[in-house]
Amino acid sequence: MKKALIFLTVIIMLFTICISILATNVYADAENNTISAQVTESQGNLLQLKQDQAKSLEEYKEKYGSDSYGLTAYILHVVQVYSIPFCFLGIVISIIYRVVIGARHLENTEKGLGMMIAMITITIICQVLPLVFAIVVKMGRE
Repeated sequence: MKKALIFLTVIIMLFTICISILATNVYADAENNTISAQVTESQGNLLQLKQDQAKSLEEYKEKYGSDSYGLTAYILHVVQVYSIPFCFLGIVISIIYRVVIGARHLENTEKGLGMMIAMITITIICQVLPLVFAIVVKMGRE
């Protein structure tokens, strides 16, 4: 029961965060028959981040000299950045399995250890993969 309640709470929190980020107030102008969006400061910052990411994608394409190599390098960079929080989340979940749930059910202790090792391995791979890709592409062109 506790696991289901915790899972439901996390899902609701993630859903609320996604909705608050994506919400934009749109108003219709009766005189000009146009629709204008009221952009708050945080939404303006999100738009600026999106424009910066588009610029960095173009920079990766120029740096690698190819659209496919640039897009691949950009995707690997994004995976590298976002793998860190997911690693911490996975390690926290594995610690909960190992310590909290494993105290009552001993089979979950090994499950928590295996999950922790898997999360650390995936994170190391996600952190090293962009470097390996850059080395292979640069060496392959020379």
